[in-house]
Amino acid sequence: MKKPAIITPDPWLGLQALTRARIALGRAGVSLPTREVLRFGVAHAQARDAVHQPLDVTRLRAELADAGFASLAVRSQAVDRGMYLCRPDRGRLLAPESLALLVQEGGRLWAPAPRLAVVLADGLSSLATATHALPVLQALKPQWPELQAAPLIIASQARVALGDEIGHALGAELVVVMIGERPGLSSPDSLGLYLTARPRPGLTDAWRNCISNVRPEGLTYSDAARKLAYLMAGAIALGRTGVDLKDDSDAAPALTTAAPLRVEPR
Repeated sequence: MKKPAIITPDPWLGLQALTRARIALGRAGVSLPTREVLRFGVAHAQARDAVHQPLDVTRLRAELADAGFASLAVRSQAVDRGMYLCRPDRGRLLAPESLALLVQEGGRLWAPAPRLAVVLADGLSSLATATHALPVLQALKPQWPELQAAPLIIASQARVALGDEIGHALGAELVVVMIGERPGLSSPDSLGLYLTARPRPGLTDAWRNCISNVRPEGLTYSDAARKLAYLMAGAIALGRTGVDLKDDSDAAPALTTAAPLRVEPR
């Protein structure tokens, strides 16, 4: 007589190949199998670690320099991670010394005022920024020729809206904030890209366009760069971003490294 299986398989088991979501876990009696309970614990720990792990700014600046990008490091008014998590408003404002640094060094390093500024922010997952920001920049560079000369600002304890003050201080026409998104139980390293035209303090999320879940298991670097380049060109043509700018990039002709976007000189 065949011994019954300890774990009852789930009929949706075949769908696991299509998603990293926690589906078709099976059951042991009325409970989850032990291996799934342990996997959940690991995923939860990874998500918590991603929130609290500080961004290694020195290492990221070195990697950017090796790739030919000049950068500055700034921080928000949230003095530590505890304040950052409890006071989101502090993460949206530059520390006074960081604002002074941008005003003093921005004009020297990036004159005249740049069309585009890029902010690499830790957000809620520094792992995402440290892992995916540079590959996205490298994928974007062939499609946006001005990128190599654009200001790259590394921001610690930063919320998305911090990019508004940074872009305004630099006089940029557009600001892109690449920021670690809130970790999920299967995605502790998801990167978000936020585009804002005419950045200035006080803007709401209605003024931005967002590209989410950028990582190899989600939206690939090449697809994210293609969408971002399309939106930036649209923002320059339209003069604004947010609810008035639609992402129709999937219906647009494919962009390749041999055919970069045509952007008229300023």
